[in-house]
Amino acid sequence: MNSLPFVSPMKKSCPVRNKILTLLALALTSGLRLLAADVPATSTAPTPAAAATTAPAATTTTTPAATSDAPKVNTAIVPAPQRGANYLTVHQRLVEQAKKGDIDVLFVGDSITDFWIGVSSPQQRGKEVWDKYFAPLKAADFGYNADRTQNVLWRLQNGEGQGFSPKAIVLMIGTNNTGVQTRANPARGLPAQGVRNTVPETVEGVTAVVKELRKDFPAAKILFLAIFPRNDDDLAKAQIPLVNKELAKLDDQKNIFFLDLTKNFTDADGNLIPEAFQPDHLHPSPKGYQIWADAIQEPLAKLLK
Repeated sequence: MNSLPFVSPMKKSCPVRNKILTLLALALTSGLRLLAADVPATSTAPTPAAAATTAPAATTTTTPAATSDAPKVNTAIVPAPQRGANYLTVHQRLVEQAKKGDIDVLFVGDSITDFWIGVSSPQQRGKEVWDKYFAPLKAADFGYNADRTQNVLWRLQNGEGQGFSPKAIVLMIGTNNTGVQTRANPARGLPAQGVRNTVPETVEGVTAVVKELRKDFPAAKILFLAIFPRNDDDLAKAQIPLVNKELAKLDDQKNIFFLDLTKNFTDADGNLIPEAFQPDHLHPSPKGYQIWADAIQEPLAKLLK
């Protein structure tokens, strides 16, 4: 097959062809300009990560404002267990005890309640008194050493508040929410954080426990004890009377009966009775547990009628 002869455009001129070539050149030039205009818009736009890196002013001006405006969380009302295997072990034992039932009087609290019979530790400073006065009443001790309101809330909501129907509850909680945490205790998840909770926070925490008990045991009467006086922490010593003053307002003489035993443990000048406390000026001695038992015998008997 014969090929057509090639005619160089340089050798032979064609007006139509020249016009077409001119138009193509203009179109190509315009396209390149458009492409050049588009490239910076897509290639130089910062990614979200880059924007965050290249705009530190926006980050530093908004973040602190959001942090300072955020409300402080009241730890006293956020249910949480203490750390440590022993805590969960004792908790599970109390849950099993709750499931078995046959509990008419329930004691709820921290180490001060715990040490009646030594629920979570070998401390049994009130056992002799307990066996004499409360064991015959089918009483159960659900106290735990170092518990705060948030810990009691967690225990009640995770099995200790279900499975039985006590007639009466003896509650004292809140002393560990007051004062200053000066030493870290990693085993219990306690950092050296300074002030534990304020007076309003502690009141809110104790109130939450009362409400939880009313929800879990609606038929039970609550003998609601004021936080015992102490003299081992100046801040706690100052906070406790203020907390107790607010807690007294929860007394309705129907389901909740507030009882302040401060005068049973202090002299005329408001000082702790030495023989009623351990050397730590916080936990009752065996004599202190006797004072406690003597003070609540009659009120408790009335609630059990």
